[in-house]
Amino acid sequence: MSVITITKNNFESEVMRSDKPVLIDFWAEWCGPCRMVAPVVEQIAGEVPALKVGKLNVDEQSEIAGRYGIRSIPTLMIFKNGKPVKQIVGAQPKISIMNAINSVLS
Repeated sequence: MSVITITKNNFESEVMRSDKPVLIDFWAEWCGPCRMVAPVVEQIAGEVPALKVGKLNVDEQSEIAGRYGIRSIPTLMIFKNGKPVKQIVGAQPKISIMNAINSVLS
């Protein structure tokens, strides 16, 4: 599955009403660590079919980022049944991200 661009227009349908857990990468163009995490997020989208994966640009979607208290990027947040259940702040190795995902999926 490919990574979905999350905006205020599709947040409700893609995240809040998703029938599977959703990993959102909160990022920005100017953020170096975000660029480091991006390929890992792409890999996870292709490797974990039980998970929906999206990217949310905090500069363009500041209302949503503010709603979830995103103060540092990259932040990866996992939503389940429309609620945030796990948060990873900063560039983390793939194994750390997968451990968080697996704890939500199990």
